[in-house]
Amino acid sequence: MLLSAVLLSLSLVLVPVAQETDAYRHSVLLSFYQKSAKNEALADDFHALMEKYQGKDPLKLGYKAVSNAVMAKHTWSPYAKLKYLRTSGHIFEQAVALDKQDPEVRFLRYSIEFFVPRYLNMSGHLHEDKKIFLSAMLRHPKSGMPVESLKIMKDFLLRHPEHLTGEEREQVTNLKL
Repeated sequence: MLLSAVLLSLSLVLVPVAQETDAYRHSVLLSFYQKSAKNEALADDFHALMEKYQGKDPLKLGYKAVSNAVMAKHTWSPYAKLKYLRTSGHIFEQAVALDKQDPEVRFLRYSIEFFVPRYLNMSGHLHEDKKIFLSAMLRHPKSGMPVESLKIMKDFLLRHPEHLTGEEREQVTNLKL
């Protein structure tokens, strides 16, 4: 009895420590997503972190793809920009293949592809991705998506009026988070 109580106590202490040191936890990746486009040093850190990720979690792969796209923004070389964008696209394809319905992965890809110049022909998923993530947003809280992610999605869509029809804009505006 005493041994099981000690083991339970240890597990309660060690689990939070392990979670705190997880460099790939959602809140860390979300923070990088929000800040790295505006800060080259953070973009470098984000990319370095995500380059080490070798797992198959679709959402983490989505953030790995984002880290490459953000590097494209910060590099001056047109060749390097294109290379980063192609790598990003390839990683997004892997992430979507692992989970075709993950709304956050679809939003991440949408948020990148929307700003890629159309003449590069790398924005072919906008309509499909928007349909999936917007549907999940509007099902909140039944979609099970983290509220912090939903807030970012809502803010992104409302900051860029070209993303939504009038009806969609009204639905997103009225979304209670």
